[in-house]
Amino acid sequence: MTNIPVTTWSLEQTAPTDLLPASAPEGDVRIVRSEVPSPEFSRFLYASVGGDIRWTDRLDWTYGRWEEHLVRPGVETWVAYDRGTPAGYVELEAQDDGVVEIVHFGLIPAFRGRRIGGHLLSYGAARAWDLADRWLGRDRTKRVWLHTCSLDGEHAMDNYQRRGFKLFDTKVEEQAEVAAPGPWPGAYRV
Repeated sequence: MTNIPVTTWSLEQTAPTDLLPASAPEGDVRIVRSEVPSPEFSRFLYASVGGDIRWTDRLDWTYGRWEEHLVRPGVETWVAYDRGTPAGYVELEAQDDGVVEIVHFGLIPAFRGRRIGGHLLSYGAARAWDLADRWLGRDRTKRVWLHTCSLDGEHAMDNYQRRGFKLFDTKVEEQAEVAAPGPWPGAYRV
């Protein structure tokens, strides 16, 4: 197996005023919180969005592991729909001391390049800032952070920075090169 260098960048916002929202795309694009924890739906989103960019860490999760994760207080999934079809999602996870991580964010490949991503990221970051309003007992958000890497989409870093996220850490590590799994084997043409 071949190893490849992977750069991981960590970015943050430290005040709600850091958020620089993108304009909404044209057409019938809606963003809705998936309020009923659904391992099937969450796994579908994860595999469909990350399948071509080597998201593999959750592919072996059992149904029970997905369910355990999704029912935790402060974990939210916000889904973008284009004319009723899931186009992408953002997953938020409340952490200690008023910190919220944008754990996963992205679009299904067929929906990329339509200006949905900037809008979804803006909406997701705004929901991270007001997350305590929906979860009794959570601290007010003081910091929103995320990480992206050199395996993610080519426009990811630019999108994060245009939304007001600032770089605070960079790491380069060797990782085993894995094939992009797709939402199912052979789903993406090379």
